[in-house]
Amino acid sequence: MSNINVSESEDGRQITIAVAGRFDFSVHKTFRDAYINYVSAGLRFILDLSLTEYMDSSALGMVLLLREHAGGDKAHVSIRNARPDVEKILRIANFDKLLDMSPA
Repeated sequence: MSNINVSESEDGRQITIAVAGRFDFSVHKTFRDAYINYVSAGLRFILDLSLTEYMDSSALGMVLLLREHAGGDKAHVSIRNARPDVEKILRIANFDKLLDMSPA
C-alpha cells in the first residue's frame, strides 16, 4: 500500500511529492495526478523517497515522466532522502546522472 502526499512551498516555486510505502504501478494515476497540474516554467520538483520501502521499474518510468513534464533536460527534479535499497536501484539505473540525488 502506498500513500502520496503533495506540498507546495510558500512562494509556489517548489512542489514536493512524498511517496510512502510501495512505489510501483499501483500508484501510477495518483503519482501523475500529483504533478500534472503544475506547468509553470522554472518550477522545481522534489521527490521525497524517505518513506519509500520498495521501488520497481514502473516507478522508474514514472519518475522519467515527471522529469519530462517538468522540462526534460532543463527540468529541476531532485530526489531526496532515498533509503539505501531504493537509492541502489536509482543508481543502477543511472538516475544519479539524470537527476540531483542528495540526502536532504
